[in-house]
Amino acid sequence: MAKIAVIDYDMGNLHSACKGLAQAGATPVVTESAQEIEAADAVVLPGVGAFDYAMEQVRAKDLEGPIRGAIASGKPFLGICVGLQMLFDRSEEGQQPGLGIIPGVVRRFASEPGVTIPHMGWNALDLAQPDCSLWNGMGDAPWMYFVHSYYVDPEDKSIRAATVTHGSQTITAAVQGQFLGSPRPNLMAVQFHPEKSSTAGLKALANFVEIVRTAVPC
Repeated sequence: MAKIAVIDYDMGNLHSACKGLAQAGATPVVTESAQEIEAADAVVLPGVGAFDYAMEQVRAKDLEGPIRGAIASGKPFLGICVGLQMLFDRSEEGQQPGLGIIPGVVRRFASEPGVTIPHMGWNALDLAQPDCSLWNGMGDAPWMYFVHSYYVDPEDKSIRAATVTHGSQTITAAVQGQFLGSPRPNLMAVQFHPEKSSTAGLKALANFVEIVRTAVPC
């Protein structure tokens, strides 16, 4: 079975994410150990809550180096929600610098009449990279569940694997690419919560496990 390190920095819906990974046939290991992260076949960085506190926790637990090392190694890496946002340079939500792995900024939704913030509920993905292995077997517009007031704005729009529209804004819902000198495009990260997204979300987690199992590029 594929061993997947689920990084524990005292934030994130760890139980639900682990349940979905286990249902797909993986062995999830909740850990803050650099050694376990390095030894795992793949890594998941979940996240719920405020950007600054998340970054403070990651740095307090000395996890920045292991996260960067996992991505640079080429092993499959999946960020979820704040676990996506922390990969960027900074966030308009706070003052802490992000991990700086993906060039870009996390921005707050602009206020619009009749548009609620946070963006909360179900949205159909527009697959910007339909051949991304994370979307295998999902059809053209899978529905996923979102809860967020901030969204990622990558400098390089070509890394967007999916987008959604909220009000008049089209925002990045997922990214996929090759960073930190990785030998292959192994980094995937999503703004939606796959563990809360019913059948489509569980399929995304199962696809991630299949990527790990077969060692194919994302």
